[in-house]
Amino acid sequence: MADKKMIAVLGATGAQGGSLVRAIHSDPDSEFTARALTRDASSDKAQALSVLGAEVVQADVDDVETLKAAFDGAYGVFAVTFFWEHFSPEKELAHVKNIAEAAKAAGVQHVVWSTLEDTRKWVPLDDDRMPTLQEKYKVPHFDGKGEGDQFFRDLGVPTTFLLTTFYWDNMIYFGMGPQPGEDGSLAINFPMGDRPLAGIAAEDIGKCAYGIFQGGDTYIGETIGIAGEQVTGEGMADGLNTALGKTVGYNAIPFDVYRSFGFPGAEDLGNMFQFYHDFSDYFQKSRDVELARTLNPELQSYSDWLENNKDRIPLDS
Repeated sequence: MADKKMIAVLGATGAQGGSLVRAIHSDPDSEFTARALTRDASSDKAQALSVLGAEVVQADVDDVETLKAAFDGAYGVFAVTFFWEHFSPEKELAHVKNIAEAAKAAGVQHVVWSTLEDTRKWVPLDDDRMPTLQEKYKVPHFDGKGEGDQFFRDLGVPTTFLLTTFYWDNMIYFGMGPQPGEDGSLAINFPMGDRPLAGIAAEDIGKCAYGIFQGGDTYIGETIGIAGEQVTGEGMADGLNTALGKTVGYNAIPFDVYRSFGFPGAEDLGNMFQFYHDFSDYFQKSRDVELARTLNPELQSYSDWLENNKDRIPLDS
């Protein structure tokens, strides 16, 4: 262990960070070892990472001093934030600032920062094609991350900016799987028209991050976008038909209808889908499936993910 480079992994009990820890410790030839950072080192998920060989350390993104201690001696840091716990871009920005400052203080040689675009560069606040949210944002869970990129740049932290995308896992956890209509028939509901949606298995993000760390200095300073596949709504429904053995339709609902659904974050996600739709050419080009496969040879296609996870998708009918 002493001769291996330490990667401090934020969100180690989550989908992205957890998959990075598992990728490191399932590779017998890895030059790295993982320090799994979590707010609750005694949790079952944290202890499972310890069994794999990771060092489990308690740290809190609200407390920069705990981050400095957790990053001490680390070669690299995998950085991710947790918007959906609090729905506050301002809090997310404070967390990113803490991460960047701690990485600088610890002399970390490579940060892989799981980020997204600041959509206001494409849709200014005075552009009324989509509503402005929380007075200052178009897609809050994108914009805070994108704005936070500058903290790493201003401090001169050697960083790879890893652009992620829609998780297929949202069909399991976020209520985006097939829903029954009034007639009982199943359908998925996305405001994407006939445009493809760049998607990825959440666990493949961590595996791609591992590939970036393995690349050494190659990707420092670079912005890298990844996807497992670009799939239309019709294609997503067809895949569900095959995997589930049930007829699943696709409803290309209007953006405003999605924004009106009323669940926490519905407006944010409605604007997100509109960003995906209206800037489809950009989004497809910026999420490179072949590069993702180079970083992670085990990259799952949409059909691969469905085959591996079909029994986990909740069905109400």
